[in-house]
Order: sequence, then C-alpha cells, then structure tokens
Amino acid sequence: MNKSHLALASAVSGLLILAGTLSAPATAAEAKEKCYGVAKAGKNDCATKTGSCAGTAKTDAQKDAFIMVPKGLCDRLAGGSTQSS
Repeated sequence: MNKSHLALASAVSGLLILAGTLSAPATAAEAKEKCYGVAKAGKNDCATKTGSCAGTAKTDAQKDAFIMVPKGLCDRLAGGSTQSS
C-alpha cells in the first residue's frame, strides 16, 4: 500500500470513528467485528502479537492491530480485513 492509499484509509477510518461517536449510543443488539489493518498508531482496541494491551500499535495500519467496527463495515475500508495477518 503506498503512502497516498494509507493516508486515504487513515482519513476514512478517522471520519468513520468520528461519525460513530456523534451518532446515537450503540445498543447491545448492534453486531460488531474486529477490523485489522486500519487502526492508527496507538489507537488499537486490544492486544496485538507485538503489544500486550490496547493502544500499543507502533504504526498506522499495523496488520495485527484491530479496532471494533459495525459488522460489514471492515470489508468496505481500504486495507481492512476481518482476519489478522
């Protein structure tokens, strides 16, 4: 992935996260999934293969770092995958 694609993926991810925080509160019925490869450095939701807790991703779009997103959204994000690399 070149730098312009990475920048675009990061921008889209940030906008989606912002939109999610501004919308109505999430309910327990909303399905979520792990989305690997789209988290910004230091913004991952949980431990990675190289870090023991949330917020330990060393680089943007680290392949083993994930964020939780609404089910079905990950496949639409550039660089997003529901499987860890």
